[in-house]
Amino acid sequence: MSLLLVDDDQDIRSLLVDLLSLEGFQVDEAENGKVALEKLAENTYRLILLDVMMPVMDGITALKEIRQRYNTPVLMLTARGDDLDRIQGLELGADDYLAKPFNDRELIARIKAILRRTDAKATLGSQHIINFEGLVLNTATKQANYQGHSLDLTTTEFGCLELIIARVNQAVSKDDLSMKVLGKTLSPFDRSIDMHMSNLRKKLPPRENGDVWFKTLRGRGYAMLSNEYAGGGVIL
Repeated sequence: MSLLLVDDDQDIRSLLVDLLSLEGFQVDEAENGKVALEKLAENTYRLILLDVMMPVMDGITALKEIRQRYNTPVLMLTARGDDLDRIQGLELGADDYLAKPFNDRELIARIKAILRRTDAKATLGSQHIINFEGLVLNTATKQANYQGHSLDLTTTEFGCLELIIARVNQAVSKDDLSMKVLGKTLSPFDRSIDMHMSNLRKKLPPRENGDVWFKTLRGRGYAMLSNEYAGGGVIL
C-alpha cells in the first residue's frame, strides 16, 4: 500500500517513513510540491501526506495542482494554530488535516480512517448504486454524477453526500458527519465539516426544479431534501 510523503524536513520524513513502514505502508518521499507532482505523474498512491510550509512549491499550491489532475486523498500537515492553512486546504479539497506536532497513533488513525472510506470494492453491481432525483452515486468506486455529468467529488465530499442522501429529509448533525465520514470526534471550533459541505454545495449543479439540494439547519446540521420537501416542509 503506497503513500506519498511530502515534507521538506529530512528528519521528519525519516521518522515518518520508519513509523509508516512499521504499519505496513510503502512510502515514497518528496521534499516539496514540485517533486511531489513529478512523482504523481509516474506513480499511483493510495494517499498523500502533504506539509504546508515548504520551499520551491508549498503545500497549498501543490494541492491546487493535485486537485486539478488527481482524486488521490490528501491529509494536510499544518502548523498548530494556523487556521488559515487548514481552511484553505479544506476549501481546495484536502480530505483532512493534522496539526504539528502530532501523536504518532493519531496520524496512523487518521490515515486508516481516510483509507477505509476510500477503499473501492472490486465487485460492482446494482447494490452499489444510489439514485436520488438525478444524482447517481457509485459507492464502490466513490464516484458521483448528475444526469451523466461527473461531479468530481473528493472521497470526503462523496462520503458526506452519501450519508445525507441515506437520511433524506432528516437532520444529520455535524458530529455524526465527522464520526462517520472523517472517523474522528468533532472538536470545538473545528470547521472541517462546514468546509467539506460548502465545497459539496458548490459542486452540485443546479437542481431541475430550482430548489436547493440540502439545507443548513442552524444548531442541527444539514438535511438533504427530496422534491416534496425542497420547497419547505418539516425536517425531522
